[in-house]
Amino acid sequence: MVKQRTCIFISGTGSNLKSIINHSRDPNFPIKINLVLTNNKDAKGIKYAKKFSIPFKVLEYSNKKFERIALREVIGKKIKLICLAGFMKILSKNFIRNFDGKIINIHPSLLPKYKGLNTFKRVLKNNERYTGCTVHFVDEKLDNGRIILKKRVKIYNSENEQILKKKVQNEEHRIYSMAIRKIYI
Repeated sequence: MVKQRTCIFISGTGSNLKSIINHSRDPNFPIKINLVLTNNKDAKGIKYAKKFSIPFKVLEYSNKKFERIALREVIGKKIKLICLAGFMKILSKNFIRNFDGKIINIHPSLLPKYKGLNTFKRVLKNNERYTGCTVHFVDEKLDNGRIILKKRVKIYNSENEQILKKKVQNEEHRIYSMAIRKIYI
């Protein structure tokens, strides 16, 4: 199996990165992580790139400069798929057009509901009975692209934002890799 060259964009703890790395070590998993990019020098996820000897770059620049350098890095490494995993920067239309249909993202809600930030707070405020996570292709609108996979979780009355976030992240760690497999089946 020829594994697709992949770059993971992160901004924080890297828990989804860690999960994808673990899956990518399976010889039958369709991707190989060739690069990790972050816009945050303090991103804890960098430790996973270091631990597994994956090249990484920290690009703490304005959006325009970040994208220019990221584009150069991604093209230079012949990347075929970009996975946004807790990446807290909105990519420009121009950047997205350069990789049309080759950027995926995971979002902590059942899209199209609760696009954007503060999803758990909004979900709880609206007394939703269910929430979840969605892996989708990135298009030019925020949290809008074609859905690859969703996972629903039940919300219990006793749950707060932190508990709900942890529960949804556990599902994210499962479905992100499932969605990557689904793309390449």
